[in-house]
Parts: sequence; structure tokens; C-alpha cells
Amino acid sequence: MKRFLIAIFAFAMLMFSCNGSKMAGSHDEAPADSSDFVDSVVADTMELLITETPMPKAADELFDDFFFNFAANRKLQMERIVFPLPVINAERTDSIGKSEWKTEHFFMRQGYYTLIFDNARQMEAGKDTTINHVVVEKIYLNIKTVKQYLFDRVNGLWMMRGINIIPMYKDKNASFLKFYQSFVSDSLFQVSSLSDPVTFVGPDPDDDFAQMEGVLTPETWPAFAPDLPSKILYNINYGQANRNSNDKIFVMRGISNGLEIELTFTRRNGKWLLTKLIT
Repeated sequence: MKRFLIAIFAFAMLMFSCNGSKMAGSHDEAPADSSDFVDSVVADTMELLITETPMPKAADELFDDFFFNFAANRKLQMERIVFPLPVINAERTDSIGKSEWKTEHFFMRQGYYTLIFDNARQMEAGKDTTINHVVVEKIYLNIKTVKQYLFDRVNGLWMMRGINIIPMYKDKNASFLKFYQSFVSDSLFQVSSLSDPVTFVGPDPDDDFAQMEGVLTPETWPAFAPDLPSKILYNINYGQANRNSNDKIFVMRGISNGLEIELTFTRRNGKWLLTKLIT
């Protein structure tokens, strides 16, 4: 599935670059927000290409394969939602009819997604073909709310069967999410939340095919600190979340650009600390 997305993305970029070269001669200035314009054009082109390419039946074997198609393909999305779709918000239950549904692209237009695991073993959950229930979370850090999209595999087909909206403190990752919000918004708090030292694993500048390992201190941290999302997170819960876990692996994963960043946090005496960074 990853190869399929990379091929689609590359083709979309090629189409845009060709069109862009033709447009260059007729416009003296780029749009004021040209990066957003490029992202929008590429995303729309990807969506069109994916929509016109039928999803292989085998994609329902792995949730990730299905979900990337579901998020990008408006037609497939309408076919794989059970309408009227129940929406539970606190104690109130409403429903969304088919004519009311607006296509949800989830993280497709930002080029990456985030995941939260308790340990390295759970990171293989996405490859498990026996999973029949998955929750995709859209986490709004600013309003401390989590929107959970519930998926079940029914007769071999993944279907979205409901939405739950809960306050962030009720989420299974509540303690970590509260910490994370401060970690990405307060630079002093971030430095104070570094283990002494932080293990670092990254590409070796002298060898394109090797990695180097070292340690980061509060003094060297700013040079290596990754740019982390601070408003909205996504998480795909394959059943791995454990409210009482003292370890969390926060992953940023690119959709088609090879990005992969892992931050490992450990809770010691009630305080979360960054212990390892892999880039």
C-alpha cells in the first residue's frame, strides 16, 4: 500500500510540475500562499487518481491499506459508512444521514500522521490481519477533545459504524496527551522533560546507508528537536492503548515522503520524560 501511495504521489507531483511550468510564463507572481496551493492541487490530484483506481479486494485484509483508500476516495467513503451514522457526544446520541455527511480526509492533506504506542511490539499491530475493530482518533489539543471514528470488519469488509466524542481526560492516553500538550507548547517545560541524557539515533552524515547513535543533553537538544504537531494529533488504536502504561512511543510517519520520527517517553515518579529520539 505504501508503494501504491508513493507512486500516486509522484505522479501527482509530475502532473503539477508540468502544469506549473506552463503557468509560469503567464503569471509574474506566485500565489500569496503558494505552498498551500501546491498541497491542495497535489491532494486533489491524488484523490482523483485514487478514486479512479478501484481498491483491490486484498486491501480489506489490513486496516491501514483500507483506511488510506477510505480517507482519499470520496466514493469509497460513502460506501463504507453505515448510515444513519450514530454520533455519541457525552450523554447525547445523534445521527448523521448520508446526505449530511461531508468527506473526511483525516490526515491525508498534511502528508503525515501520528501514532501512539505503549511499546515496540505494538508497532506491528497494523500488520495484523486478524484485527476486526479499530478506532481512529482525531485529537484536538486546543479544546481538549477527542473524536473517535469506530471501524469494524463486517463480512470481510471494513465499515465505519459510529463516532464518539469524548473529553481528552477520558481517553486511554489522557495522562500522556496532557503532558504532550505542554511539551510542544512550552520550550522551558520541554527542556525540563528531557531524560539525562536522551538517547539519539539518526542518519550517519558520512554514510547514507548507516545510522549513528549518541546522546542529547539540554544544551544540544535545540539542534535536534523535531518540529512536532501542536494543535491536532491523529492516532490509530488497534486495541493497544493501556491507560496505566508508563511508556509511550510517539510516532510521526510520512504518507509518501519517507518521514519517520519516533520519540520514546517514560513516566518516572509520575513525571513523563523523553528518553529516546529516532529520526
